[in-house]
Amino acid sequence: MSRSYLKNTVRPERSLHSSLDFLLDKLEVCSRRTDTKSRPVPSPVEGGERINRIFAIASGRLAWVVALGLALGAGNALAQTTSTSSEPALSSSKGQAYPAKPIRIIVPFPAAGAADILARSIGQELTRVWSQQIVVDNRPGAGGNIGADLVAKAAPDGHTLLLAAATTHASSVSLYSKLPYNLEKDLAPVTLAANISHILLTHPSLPVKAVKELVALAKSQPGKLNWGLQGNGTLSHLETELFKTLAGVQVNLVPYKGSAPGLTDLIAGHIQVFFDSVPPALPHVQAGKLRGIAVAGSKRSPAIPELPTIGESLKGFEADNWFGVMAPAGAPRDVVAKLNTEIVKILSNPEIQKMMLARGAVLHPSTPGEFAAIIKSDIAKWGKVARTAGIKIE
Repeated sequence: MSRSYLKNTVRPERSLHSSLDFLLDKLEVCSRRTDTKSRPVPSPVEGGERINRIFAIASGRLAWVVALGLALGAGNALAQTTSTSSEPALSSSKGQAYPAKPIRIIVPFPAAGAADILARSIGQELTRVWSQQIVVDNRPGAGGNIGADLVAKAAPDGHTLLLAAATTHASSVSLYSKLPYNLEKDLAPVTLAANISHILLTHPSLPVKAVKELVALAKSQPGKLNWGLQGNGTLSHLETELFKTLAGVQVNLVPYKGSAPGLTDLIAGHIQVFFDSVPPALPHVQAGKLRGIAVAGSKRSPAIPELPTIGESLKGFEADNWFGVMAPAGAPRDVVAKLNTEIVKILSNPEIQKMMLARGAVLHPSTPGEFAAIIKSDIAKWGKVARTAGIKIE
């Protein structure tokens, strides 16, 4: 039996059953050549019956050689067919393809706020792309630290993500004397997602329409204005402290557990001033329920370009409110890379950008390294503000 004969009998495209049928035919031919008695043509058989019949026929030494060669060839063909039918899967936990189960995005702020809107937009698109459920889980409290801590302690398999914000990764580090997680060791950047400007809002009953008028009123009534915060340790807390320091005013701080409850009380007139993001605040400004004085960022917001920045009137004031996606430290590199690739695609989609801009969010996808650099810069900046104001939260 020549090697070329064995080689030519292997057909890589055959299925396992067809390969076994082929092998059976060849063995019967070999068997008939060494047996003078005529044998009836066998009927087709399945699975294990094929194999039993093969070894029953392959009793001669020559037939065994043929059986061994053809069996190995059929097995290799099947392996080749299987291995080339799909691309290599990305790793997750225990070698499973990613995503292997529903993904949970922890939003460390209440529902209906800017972070919640952004997370749900990303989640809807990832669900469409991956055909895997994406669950948005709101876990507000402690300036975003409760939600951030949940992700920091989650399994590092990429199935639990954090919609981080300047609050959880800049102001909290600057204001809290002790955090339940280590920012650098427990969380890994995936991508910057968006910059959502904060608006300096006032109740319509307050007789001010510009930053300078607000400063003048606050100076005339030291400690009288009720100024709401989205929570102790939030970006709005540091923004307010920066405003107080630069303007030289004293106000009465009223902390809330997130954006939505503070905005509700501002509309009701229980507080007079509040920093909030453009998405939830803009409809109330347009309806005349609230008054927008200025935006807190370094640039005017494309969503409301008619509003000036606070820095245009109060030199040195600049507060960019960014959001980004993070994973537990230790998540596989290929998983982080896949998350970055897909989320960047989503955030770069012109239709998504247009939709989010209408809600006040300017999308800014990035590499993990670029996002890490922004976090580092903001920690230094807000740390200085906290030290100057002499504030620390236990």
